[in-house]
Amino acid sequence: MLDYIRIARIDHWFKNVFMLPGVALAILLTDATLTEAIWPTIIGILSVCFIASANYVINEWLDAEFDQHHPVKKNRPSVGNKLKAGYVYLEYFIFASMGISLGLLLTLEFMVFLLMLLFMGIIYNVKPFRSKDKAYLDVLSESINNPLRLLLGWSAIVSGSLPPSSAILSYWMGGAFLMTVKRYAEFRFIDDPERAALYRKSFKTYTEESLLVSSFFYALSSAFFLGVFLIKYKVEFLLSFPLFALLFSWYLAIGQQAHSPTQNPEKLYKEKKFILYIIFLFAFVAFLFFVDIPWLQFFVKKVEY
Repeated sequence: MLDYIRIARIDHWFKNVFMLPGVALAILLTDATLTEAIWPTIIGILSVCFIASANYVINEWLDAEFDQHHPVKKNRPSVGNKLKAGYVYLEYFIFASMGISLGLLLTLEFMVFLLMLLFMGIIYNVKPFRSKDKAYLDVLSESINNPLRLLLGWSAIVSGSLPPSSAILSYWMGGAFLMTVKRYAEFRFIDDPERAALYRKSFKTYTEESLLVSSFFYALSSAFFLGVFLIKYKVEFLLSFPLFALLFSWYLAIGQQAHSPTQNPEKLYKEKKFILYIIFLFAFVAFLFFVDIPWLQFFVKKVEY
């Protein structure tokens, strides 16, 4: 039973905190209040956690033949033939059903995005789609779960509208940056292109250089859309932009480490200074929500020639 619990990766549920910025945007940009948002947020996060576990279950089961070529993942229960297919698919059905049942308590939009999250798990893992085997598409299809979480956080509170497109695109490209740094760290950790290609088919195309360059592209794209959002919705947010730039740079530096925790983001808590910095950054952004600095209008004022 413990092996079946492990493949649900409950320790990865923390990733669903990426819903919270969507909740925050809904409160700040609409008439929703914090009090009204509490229960829908709790229900929404639990719902997404169950759907995420359904996706993790199918991921581990279908990746078993590839994970045997990874120095660490070869020890997973699915690789050692310790699991039975019938039980795995039953577990997938149970987690998916629990997530959908909770999702029905919220808005129609939430339900649509929740089903999209479940569907992306199929696109990413199941043949003939299996987007994870295709270079670049693997990153873009996996990281689309990031904006879906933003949309889920928003739609758990609000019905009939969507968050700003600039925020959605920035979230997507930011997720693509995180996924690419993870690929980069994995590729360097395996340190054998042929073996890496057996573990992940997309590694037949990738190189260290292409992964590093593409991560830079995604970081720039995320920063561009973030800048559009910051300037458009509250000019005071401009003060946070250098801090976001440092966040991207620091994460890439962590990705350069031997045995980098970016391979397993659930282990990032070990980077205590980095975690403290993230807490500081979000506290600073929250502070900027409540302050007005009129002289900053100078940077967005249209000049007449």
